[in-house]
Amino acid sequence: MDEVIAPPYDVVGPDERARLASRSPFNAIHLELPEPDPATGDDRYAAAARLLADWVDRGVVREEAARAFYLYRMTAPDGTTTTGVLGALGIDDDVLPHEETMPKPKSDRLDLLRATRTNLSPIWGLSLATGLGGTLRAPGPPAARAHDDDGVRHELWVLDDPATVAAVRDAVGTSPVVIADGHHRYETARTYRAEVRRASGGQDGAHDLVMAFVVELAESELHVRAIHRVVSGLGPVDDPAEMLGRSFHVERVGPATDAVVESAAAPGSATAVTAGGTWRLRVRTGAFEEAGTDLLAGLVDLALGAVPGASLAYEAEWGRAAAAVRGGEAQLAVLLPPVTVPQISAWARARRRMPPKTTYFSPKPRTGMVFRMLTGPPR
Repeated sequence: MDEVIAPPYDVVGPDERARLASRSPFNAIHLELPEPDPATGDDRYAAAARLLADWVDRGVVREEAARAFYLYRMTAPDGTTTTGVLGALGIDDDVLPHEETMPKPKSDRLDLLRATRTNLSPIWGLSLATGLGGTLRAPGPPAARAHDDDGVRHELWVLDDPATVAAVRDAVGTSPVVIADGHHRYETARTYRAEVRRASGGQDGAHDLVMAFVVELAESELHVRAIHRVVSGLGPVDDPAEMLGRSFHVERVGPATDAVVESAAAPGSATAVTAGGTWRLRVRTGAFEEAGTDLLAGLVDLALGAVPGASLAYEAEWGRAAAAVRGGEAQLAVLLPPVTVPQISAWARARRRMPPKTTYFSPKPRTGMVFRMLTGPPR
């Protein structure tokens, strides 16, 4: 299994895609990020459909004998775990977006879904139901186990006992599910559902659901990282107070070295990195109320959005964000602390969307552990 799993498509760059593809002809990346097949003349989507059908014919992918959920557990190298359930989640109004999304072409995922008629990777949902975790008990040794390139252990158990299936279904069904990751895949599934309904005269079917990894929204299950802001398109920036001073007290703490940047982090504050040094950003009294948010990311985004010519990018690794400034690729990086699970819960229960790119949930479920075919193997 180590050789055939892959990260979700939207966190895989060209170099990693090539490494995964060379690891095994059965690596899930061949489906998740397919390439055209010159031998057959298939475009990338037809090539993925043909390959999936071949895997089914050869027994590389096997269908479960009975309908099932899957208990899925990820264990990081430090021993922290995230446990949830993989299943088919109804596409309806009780599935709520967690944050605003950036514009992104959706035709790629839609064309892949049309061709393969398969959910290749799950969206990640947070259940507001208290007690979901208590229904998820491992029934013996895992049916599948794999380690990813970051050393995270991924384990999967088949849950096909009727009583367990009913308990899990009832627990998830009692409360809304908030999308933590996979907003675009969810919107693609909605679009596909509408297409199939129009073509079938409104018939119900597997197109009314989408594969989801559902985890209870609890601090014991979620490990949240920040996503930092990297700004380019500006002239030389030394002191960031002109851009950020309305909402923050800006204090220089030293040069823009990794050691200083790392030491500048403090609870409730952000850190700015410019060519002129490292700066601690402390929120001014009343700034949150004026902006209508309790999130540092919201304050920073409002300030940077008002800067003429600023081009904003996002980076989950603070070291790479700071290095972009030192290397001259960007003029400013704003490093943010992670939002807390209580903040996520409060915004979700109020049905509010956080700003785009506020949270990075880690680790991420792997593509290739489970596929969900909507109508049988593509032919």
